[in-house]
Amino acid sequence: MTDRRYYTITELTTEFAITTRTLRFYEDENLLNPERQGRKRLYTPRDRTRLKLILRGKRLGFSLAEVREIIEMYDHAPGEKGQLQRLQDRIQERSAELEQKQRDILETLEELNQVKCSVQQRLDEIDNKQKY
Repeated sequence: MTDRRYYTITELTTEFAITTRTLRFYEDENLLNPERQGRKRLYTPRDRTRLKLILRGKRLGFSLAEVREIIEMYDHAPGEKGQLQRLQDRIQERSAELEQKQRDILETLEELNQVKCSVQQRLDEIDNKQKY
């Protein structure tokens, strides 16, 4: 971990491969609170960490509201332990959702394969009738 005091908008957008618009959106949502020096935004290490958590949560499929809830628990009771427990619960819920989707996809693929075979069989029958 570095001892940096501030990060610029350019540094964060480059590091996390996001647009300035994305960063400003998270500011508008009060998830990030950069300090201002005139028109210049200066992000603290806390903002950088929060941004990292936001982006990870989004990659894992959590809604912005869920990400906000987890991040904000760190600053309030029950603190880090409560945050980690809530995160663990959400991970279990998200895993169950994805496992169900995986089962649904496998079932749909099997059904599509059955239809494909039936269609091919019927096409073969039609072709055989036309030969005679």
